[in-house]
Amino acid sequence: MSQGRPSMSDSMLRRIEAGQLNVAYFDHGLEGAPAAILLHGFPYDVHAYDEVTEALTAVGCRVIVPYLRGYGPTSFTDARTLRSGQQAILGQDLLSLMDALELRHAVLAGYDWGGRAACIVSALWPERAKGLVTCNGYNIQSIAHAGRPVAPADEHRYWYQYYFHSDRGAAGLAQNRYDLCKLLWQLWSPNWSFSDETYDRSAASFENPDFVEVVLHSYRHRYGLVAGDRDPAGRAAEDHGADDIDRRFGRRRHSRGGQLAARALLRGAVRLSDHPLGRPQRAAGSAGGVCRRRAVVDVAPSPPSRRAPARRPCLRSASPRG
Repeated sequence: MSQGRPSMSDSMLRRIEAGQLNVAYFDHGLEGAPAAILLHGFPYDVHAYDEVTEALTAVGCRVIVPYLRGYGPTSFTDARTLRSGQQAILGQDLLSLMDALELRHAVLAGYDWGGRAACIVSALWPERAKGLVTCNGYNIQSIAHAGRPVAPADEHRYWYQYYFHSDRGAAGLAQNRYDLCKLLWQLWSPNWSFSDETYDRSAASFENPDFVEVVLHSYRHRYGLVAGDRDPAGRAAEDHGADDIDRRFGRRRHSRGGQLAARALLRGAVRLSDHPLGRPQRAAGSAGGVCRRRAVVDVAPSPPSRRAPARRPCLRSASPRG
C-alpha cells in the first residue's frame, strides 16, 4: 500500500454476532449495492485491502472487510469454544457472517487463510458466491494428503509451519510474534520496502488474545496433528460440519467451482518460490483446482491485494452485477 495513504479508521469499525464469533469488520459503500467481501491471511489484517477498497467503492461496490478469528477486535462469543484455525471453520465463519449480514450472495476475495475461506464457500455453496477472486492459487487443503513430503527444495520454505508444531515454536510465537511476523513479511515480500508504520498498523491485530492459539491450531490441524472443530457455528451435524468439510475435500481433489459466475486468480509478478526463503506457492496437501481468468500483479509484495493491477481487470470482471 502507498505510504501515508489514509486507511480504515476505528470510527468506521462495526461488530456483529455471527456463529461462534463477534466479528469486527469494516463496511464501505452503500448498503444494497453489489457486495464484495475481502478476506485477509496470515500474518496480515484488514489493512491489506486499504487501496483495493478505495478502488471498489469508487465503482459502486459495497465492500466488507472482516478481521478473521484471532485477529484484531474479533472475539469468540463463548470461552469454551475451541480456538480452531481449521480451514473448514474459516469457511463456516464466512458463511455465518454472510447470514448475519443478510447477504444472499457476494463476490468473495481473499488470499491465504481468507482465500481458503472464500474457496470453500464458493465450492460448497456456489449460490452464495457471485464471483471468486483468489490470490496465489486455489488453496483448499487436502488434509488427507498433507503427510506426503514434497521436494527438499520446497520443504524448507515450510519452516515456520514446522516450527509451530513444537512447544518451542508455540512459545516463540507467543513471545516474539511481532518480530516473527515481521520476518515473514520480509521473506515473502523481498521487493516490498514497507515502513514500520505500515507494519505496526497490522501488527496491532496480532495482539488479539486468541491469535497464538488459533494460529497454532491452524498449522497443526492441516497436518493432522490435532483434532478439528466438530460443532461449527452451532450448525447441525448434517449441515456440513467442519470435519465433514475437510473429509469431503480429501475425497475430492477439486471443487465444483465450474458453477461460479466468475473466477479469477491473482499472482505476483515475482515468484517467491524463486527466492531461497520465499513463501511456498502452494500449501502442503493442496486440493488444487483451476481458475478461468488469470491476471499477473505487477508488484512482488505478499499479499498481492496490497496493490491492484493498473487496470484492476480481475476485480472489475468479478464485480457483482445486480
